[in-house]
Amino acid sequence: MDFTDVSLVALRVFREVAERGTFTSAATALGYTQSAVSRQIASLERAAGAPLLERRREGVRLTAAGQVVLRNAAGVLDQIDATARELAGLPVTGGTVRLGWFPSAGAVVLPQAISALRRTHPAVAVTTREGSTPALVRALRAGTVDLALLASAPPFRPPDAETPALNLETLSERSLRLAIPAGHPLAAHDSVDVSELRGRRWIAGPLSGEEFLMGVWPGLDERPEIAHTVRDWLAKLHLVAAGAGLTTISASMASAAPPGVRVLAVRGGPAELRRTILARLPGRQSDAAALLADALRAATLEVGGPD
Repeated sequence: MDFTDVSLVALRVFREVAERGTFTSAATALGYTQSAVSRQIASLERAAGAPLLERRREGVRLTAAGQVVLRNAAGVLDQIDATARELAGLPVTGGTVRLGWFPSAGAVVLPQAISALRRTHPAVAVTTREGSTPALVRALRAGTVDLALLASAPPFRPPDAETPALNLETLSERSLRLAIPAGHPLAAHDSVDVSELRGRRWIAGPLSGEEFLMGVWPGLDERPEIAHTVRDWLAKLHLVAAGAGLTTISASMASAAPPGVRVLAVRGGPAELRRTILARLPGRQSDAAALLADALRAATLEVGGPD
Protein backbone atom coordinates (compact mmCIF):
# COMPACT_ATOMS: atom_id res chain seq x y z
CA MET A 1 0.00 0.00 0.00
CA ASP A 2 1.58 3.28 -1.11
CA PHE A 3 -0.39 6.56 -1.25
CA THR A 4 2.62 8.80 -1.72
CA ASP A 5 2.07 9.08 -5.48
CA VAL A 6 -1.72 9.35 -5.46
CA SER A 7 -2.79 12.38 -7.47
CA LEU A 8 -5.34 14.99 -6.49
CA VAL A 9 -7.09 14.25 -9.79
CA ALA A 10 -7.61 10.63 -8.72
CA LEU A 11 -8.99 11.76 -5.36
CA ARG A 12 -11.38 14.22 -7.00
CA VAL A 13 -12.57 11.58 -9.46
CA PHE A 14 -13.10 9.10 -6.64
CA ARG A 15 -15.12 11.62 -4.64
CA GLU A 16 -17.24 12.41 -7.69
CA VAL A 17 -17.97 8.73 -8.33
CA ALA A 18 -18.88 8.19 -4.67
CA GLU A 19 -21.22 11.18 -4.78
CA ARG A 20 -22.84 10.52 -8.15
CA GLY A 21 -23.24 6.79 -7.65
CA THR A 22 -22.16 5.77 -11.16
CA PHE A 23 -19.05 6.08 -13.35
CA THR A 24 -21.18 7.52 -16.15
CA SER A 25 -22.65 10.34 -14.03
CA ALA A 26 -19.23 11.19 -12.61
CA ALA A 27 -17.70 11.32 -16.07
CA THR A 28 -20.44 13.65 -17.28
CA ALA A 29 -20.06 15.97 -14.28
CA LEU A 30 -16.28 16.14 -14.67
CA GLY A 31 -16.21 16.36 -18.46
CA TYR A 32 -14.17 13.16 -18.68
CA THR A 33 -14.67 9.98 -20.66
CA GLN A 34 -15.87 6.99 -18.71
CA SER A 35 -12.64 5.15 -19.48
CA ALA A 36 -10.62 8.04 -17.98
CA VAL A 37 -12.69 7.82 -14.81
CA SER A 38 -12.15 4.06 -14.69
CA ARG A 39 -8.38 4.52 -15.04
CA GLN A 40 -8.23 7.00 -12.16
CA ILE A 41 -10.23 4.68 -9.91
CA ALA A 42 -8.04 1.73 -10.87
CA SER A 43 -4.89 3.69 -9.97
CA LEU A 44 -6.37 4.59 -6.59
CA GLU A 45 -7.34 0.97 -5.89
CA ARG A 46 -3.82 -0.17 -6.77
CA ALA A 47 -2.41 2.34 -4.29
CA ALA A 48 -4.90 1.21 -1.63
CA GLY A 49 -4.22 -2.46 -2.29
CA ALA A 50 -7.95 -3.19 -2.04
CA PRO A 51 -11.19 -2.57 -3.95
CA LEU A 52 -12.70 0.79 -3.03
CA LEU A 53 -15.99 0.38 -4.90
CA GLU A 54 -18.40 -2.49 -5.21
CA ARG A 55 -19.72 -2.51 -8.77
CA ARG A 56 -23.45 -3.23 -9.02
CA ARG A 57 -25.92 -3.15 -11.86
CA GLU A 58 -27.61 -0.04 -10.45
CA GLY A 59 -24.33 1.75 -9.68
CA VAL A 60 -21.48 1.60 -7.19
CA ARG A 61 -21.29 1.25 -3.42
CA LEU A 62 -18.31 2.09 -1.22
CA THR A 63 -16.46 -0.82 0.36
CA ALA A 64 -15.11 -0.49 3.92
CA ALA A 65 -11.75 0.55 2.45
CA GLY A 66 -13.54 2.99 0.15
CA GLN A 67 -15.21 4.67 3.12
CA VAL A 68 -11.84 5.21 4.77
CA VAL A 69 -10.33 6.68 1.59
CA LEU A 70 -13.37 8.90 0.97
CA ARG A 71 -13.39 10.27 4.50
CA ASN A 72 -9.73 11.26 4.30
CA ALA A 73 -9.86 12.37 0.67
CA ALA A 74 -12.68 14.79 1.45
CA GLY A 75 -10.56 16.42 4.15
CA VAL A 76 -7.50 16.70 1.89
CA LEU A 77 -9.48 18.20 -0.98
CA ASP A 78 -11.26 20.68 1.29
CA GLN A 79 -7.89 21.86 2.61
CA ILE A 80 -6.52 22.26 -0.92
CA ASP A 81 -9.61 24.23 -1.97
CA ALA A 82 -9.36 26.45 1.12
CA THR A 83 -5.69 27.12 0.36
CA ALA A 84 -6.54 28.07 -3.22
CA ARG A 85 -9.22 30.49 -2.00
CA GLU A 86 -6.85 32.13 0.45
CA LEU A 87 -4.10 32.49 -2.17
CA ALA A 88 -6.63 34.02 -4.57
CA GLY A 89 -7.46 36.64 -1.95
CA LEU A 90 -11.06 35.49 -1.53
CA PRO A 91 -12.69 36.36 1.80
CA VAL A 92 -12.52 33.62 4.42
CA THR A 93 -13.86 35.52 7.45
CA GLY A 94 -17.02 33.89 8.76
CA GLY A 95 -16.55 30.72 6.75
CA THR A 96 -18.56 28.99 4.05
CA VAL A 97 -21.18 26.31 4.59
CA ARG A 98 -22.58 24.07 1.86
CA LEU A 99 -26.19 22.95 2.15
CA GLY A 100 -28.16 20.36 0.21
CA TRP A 101 -31.95 20.42 0.27
CA PHE A 102 -34.96 18.45 -0.94
CA PRO A 103 -37.05 20.20 -3.62
CA SER A 104 -39.98 21.59 -1.64
CA ALA A 105 -37.69 23.03 1.06
CA GLY A 106 -36.62 25.69 -1.43
CA ALA A 107 -40.01 27.35 -1.47
CA VAL A 108 -40.10 28.77 2.06
CA VAL A 109 -37.76 27.21 4.62
CA LEU A 110 -34.50 27.67 2.72
CA PRO A 111 -34.87 31.34 1.68
CA GLN A 112 -36.17 32.30 5.11
CA ALA A 113 -33.22 30.65 6.89
CA ILE A 114 -30.66 32.21 4.55
CA SER A 115 -32.27 35.64 4.86
CA ALA A 116 -32.18 35.45 8.66
CA LEU A 117 -28.55 34.31 8.65
CA ARG A 118 -27.53 37.16 6.34
CA ARG A 119 -29.06 39.65 8.77
CA THR A 120 -27.38 38.22 11.87
CA HIS A 121 -24.08 36.89 10.45
CA PRO A 122 -23.41 38.54 7.07
CA ALA A 123 -19.84 37.17 6.94
CA VAL A 124 -21.10 33.58 6.65
CA ALA A 125 -21.33 32.50 3.01
CA VAL A 126 -23.92 29.84 2.13
CA THR A 127 -23.94 27.79 -1.06
CA THR A 128 -26.79 25.39 -1.77
CA ARG A 129 -27.85 22.62 -4.11
CA GLU A 130 -31.14 20.80 -4.63
CA GLY A 131 -31.29 17.02 -4.82
CA SER A 132 -33.09 13.82 -3.98
CA THR A 133 -32.45 12.18 -0.62
CA PRO A 134 -30.10 9.49 -2.02
CA ALA A 135 -28.10 12.11 -3.93
CA LEU A 136 -27.80 14.38 -0.90
CA VAL A 137 -26.73 11.51 1.36
CA ARG A 138 -24.00 10.59 -1.11
CA ALA A 139 -22.92 14.23 -1.18
CA LEU A 140 -22.65 14.26 2.63
CA ARG A 141 -20.53 11.10 2.52
CA ALA A 142 -18.36 12.60 -0.21
CA GLY A 143 -17.84 15.82 1.73
CA THR A 144 -19.28 18.09 -0.95
CA VAL A 145 -22.06 19.36 1.32
CA ASP A 146 -21.83 20.06 5.06
CA LEU A 147 -25.52 19.86 5.90
CA ALA A 148 -28.53 18.37 4.15
CA LEU A 149 -32.25 18.95 4.58
CA LEU A 150 -33.95 15.62 3.89
CA ALA A 151 -37.60 14.64 3.61
CA SER A 152 -38.64 11.39 5.27
CA ALA A 153 -41.84 9.33 5.19
CA PRO A 154 -42.98 6.40 7.37
CA PRO A 155 -41.51 4.04 8.50
CA PHE A 156 -38.78 6.68 8.90
CA ARG A 157 -35.78 4.47 8.25
CA PRO A 158 -32.22 5.88 8.25
CA PRO A 159 -31.37 7.27 4.79
CA ASP A 160 -28.53 4.77 4.33
CA ALA A 161 -26.81 1.88 6.09
CA GLU A 162 -23.23 3.15 5.74
CA THR A 163 -20.88 3.81 8.63
CA PRO A 164 -20.43 6.01 10.47
CA ALA A 165 -24.16 6.62 10.88
CA LEU A 166 -25.25 10.11 9.93
CA ASN A 167 -26.25 12.57 12.63
CA LEU A 168 -30.02 13.02 12.04
CA GLU A 169 -32.11 15.71 13.71
CA THR A 170 -35.87 15.90 13.13
CA LEU A 171 -36.78 19.55 12.63
CA SER A 172 -40.49 18.96 12.12
CA GLU A 173 -43.08 16.21 11.75
CA ARG A 174 -46.37 17.23 10.19
CA SER A 175 -49.20 15.76 8.18
CA LEU A 176 -49.13 15.82 4.40
CA ARG A 177 -51.60 18.26 2.84
CA LEU A 178 -53.70 18.35 -0.32
CA ALA A 179 -53.62 21.27 -2.77
CA ILE A 180 -56.80 21.73 -4.82
CA PRO A 181 -58.21 24.47 -7.07
CA ALA A 182 -60.08 27.15 -5.10
CA GLY A 183 -63.15 26.60 -7.27
CA HIS A 184 -63.21 22.82 -6.82
CA PRO A 185 -66.30 21.33 -5.08
CA LEU A 186 -64.04 19.89 -2.35
CA ALA A 187 -62.72 23.38 -1.56
CA ALA A 188 -65.87 24.32 0.34
CA HIS A 189 -64.52 22.66 3.51
CA ASP A 190 -61.31 22.80 5.52
CA SER A 191 -60.66 19.08 5.09
CA VAL A 192 -61.67 16.18 2.87
CA ASP A 193 -62.09 12.46 3.50
CA VAL A 194 -59.61 10.17 1.78
CA SER A 195 -62.53 8.35 0.13
CA GLU A 196 -63.35 11.57 -1.76
CA LEU A 197 -60.00 11.41 -3.55
CA ARG A 198 -60.86 8.35 -5.64
CA GLY A 199 -61.20 9.00 -9.36
CA ARG A 200 -59.38 12.35 -9.28
CA ARG A 201 -56.80 13.66 -11.75
CA TRP A 202 -53.35 14.19 -10.25
CA ILE A 203 -50.30 16.35 -10.88
CA ALA A 204 -47.23 14.33 -9.91
CA GLY A 205 -43.46 14.47 -10.07
CA PRO A 206 -41.59 12.19 -12.50
CA LEU A 207 -40.98 8.69 -11.20
CA SER A 208 -37.36 7.59 -10.95
CA GLY A 209 -35.40 4.85 -9.25
CA GLU A 210 -34.59 7.23 -6.39
CA GLU A 211 -37.93 8.80 -5.63
CA PHE A 212 -41.54 8.01 -4.86
CA LEU A 213 -44.39 9.21 -7.05
CA MET A 214 -44.64 12.63 -5.40
CA GLY A 215 -47.93 14.44 -5.78
CA VAL A 216 -50.44 11.57 -5.55
CA TRP A 217 -52.09 10.95 -2.19
CA PRO A 218 -50.40 7.82 -0.77
CA GLY A 219 -52.31 4.60 -0.27
CA LEU A 220 -55.16 5.17 -2.72
CA ASP A 221 -56.81 1.83 -3.52
CA GLU A 222 -56.79 2.49 -7.27
CA ARG A 223 -54.38 3.19 -10.08
CA PRO A 224 -54.11 7.01 -10.07
CA GLU A 225 -54.76 9.04 -13.19
CA ILE A 226 -51.68 11.23 -13.72
CA ALA A 227 -52.82 14.20 -15.80
CA HIS A 228 -49.51 16.10 -15.64
CA THR A 229 -45.95 15.09 -14.77
CA VAL A 230 -43.99 18.02 -13.35
CA ARG A 231 -40.78 18.20 -11.30
CA ASP A 232 -41.00 21.85 -10.23
CA TRP A 233 -43.25 22.42 -7.20
CA LEU A 234 -44.26 25.96 -8.17
CA ALA A 235 -45.33 24.73 -11.61
CA LYS A 236 -47.41 22.01 -9.93
CA LEU A 237 -49.22 24.55 -7.79
CA HIS A 238 -49.93 26.86 -10.72
CA LEU A 239 -51.39 23.90 -12.60
CA VAL A 240 -53.59 23.25 -9.58
CA ALA A 241 -54.69 26.90 -9.65
CA ALA A 242 -55.56 26.45 -13.33
CA GLY A 243 -57.86 23.55 -12.45
CA ALA A 244 -55.64 20.91 -14.07
CA GLY A 245 -55.71 18.49 -11.13
CA LEU A 246 -54.83 17.91 -7.49
CA THR A 247 -51.44 17.43 -5.84
CA THR A 248 -49.96 16.81 -2.42
CA ILE A 249 -48.02 19.47 -0.59
CA SER A 250 -45.94 19.65 2.57
CA ALA A 251 -47.32 21.71 5.43
CA SER A 252 -44.33 24.05 5.23
CA MET A 253 -45.29 25.05 1.68
CA ALA A 254 -48.85 26.10 2.47
CA SER A 255 -47.88 29.76 2.77
CA ALA A 256 -46.27 29.63 -0.68
CA ALA A 257 -49.41 28.44 -2.46
CA PRO A 258 -50.37 30.92 -5.22
CA PRO A 259 -53.82 32.52 -5.51
CA GLY A 260 -56.42 30.05 -6.71
CA VAL A 261 -55.11 27.17 -4.58
CA ARG A 262 -56.59 25.88 -1.33
CA VAL A 263 -54.53 23.67 0.99
CA LEU A 264 -56.58 21.15 2.96
CA ALA A 265 -56.09 18.41 5.54
CA VAL A 266 -57.15 14.87 4.62
CA ARG A 267 -59.19 12.73 7.03
CA GLY A 268 -59.31 8.94 7.17
CA GLY A 269 -56.73 6.34 6.25
CA PRO A 270 -53.26 6.04 7.76
CA ALA A 271 -51.65 9.19 9.12
CA GLU A 272 -49.49 10.51 6.30
CA LEU A 273 -46.75 12.16 8.33
CA ARG A 274 -43.68 13.77 6.79
CA ARG A 275 -40.50 14.73 8.58
CA THR A 276 -37.98 17.40 7.74
CA ILE A 277 -34.59 16.12 8.85
CA LEU A 278 -31.28 17.93 9.16
CA ALA A 279 -28.44 15.52 8.40
CA ARG A 280 -24.68 15.78 8.71
CA LEU A 281 -21.68 13.58 9.29
CA PRO A 282 -20.89 12.92 12.98
CA GLY A 283 -18.20 14.97 14.66
CA ARG A 284 -17.62 18.62 15.32
CA GLN A 285 -19.17 20.96 12.79
CA SER A 286 -17.81 24.33 11.76
CA ASP A 287 -19.11 27.51 13.34
CA ALA A 288 -20.67 28.49 10.00
CA ALA A 289 -22.51 25.16 9.74
CA ALA A 290 -23.76 25.47 13.32
CA LEU A 291 -25.11 28.97 12.63
CA LEU A 292 -26.92 27.80 9.51
CA ALA A 293 -28.34 24.82 11.40
CA ASP A 294 -29.78 27.22 14.01
CA ALA A 295 -31.33 29.35 11.25
CA LEU A 296 -32.88 26.26 9.63
CA ARG A 297 -34.37 25.14 12.97
CA ALA A 298 -35.95 28.56 13.51
CA ALA A 299 -37.26 28.81 9.95
CA THR A 300 -38.80 25.31 10.08
CA LEU A 301 -40.65 26.14 13.28
CA GLU A 302 -41.83 29.50 11.98
CA VAL A 303 -43.20 28.34 8.63
CA GLY A 304 -44.63 24.99 9.75
CA GLY A 305 -47.80 26.30 11.27
CA PRO A 306 -50.27 24.09 13.14
CA ASP A 307 -50.57 20.43 12.23
